[in-house]
Amino acid sequence: MTTPRPRTIDEVLAAARSRLHRLTPEQAQAAHESGALVVDIRPEAQRAAEGELPFATPVERNVLEWRLDPASDAALPIASHDLEVVVLCQEGYTSSLAAAALQELGIHRATDVIGGYAAWRAWLDRRA
Repeated sequence: MTTPRPRTIDEVLAAARSRLHRLTPEQAQAAHESGALVVDIRPEAQRAAEGELPFATPVERNVLEWRLDPASDAALPIASHDLEVVVLCQEGYTSSLAAAALQELGIHRATDVIGGYAAWRAWLDRRA
């Protein structure tokens, strides 16, 4: 039996994104306004340094699956396999991997934001 060739992070990221319907900041804002849960997975220090969206729920990446898996003892009360979840990181890389991991748990409406918090913040600033 041949050992499969290891994948690069770029290949893993591309595979994750191929399963997602990624959102622009404008689409993510509309999803939020329609009831989607926006989850900010950035560490607290990064949120403090870069800023936050006031409506986003902070759930750091290392506990994301436990907080959103409805079968987990640590699940948020809102956790559901049908929950629309928009995952947010700083630039939209880690969030793609995280949203794909949520889909692996059966949270089929999980996705992320193209460009992450930086793009969403810039879009909001242009609208102001």
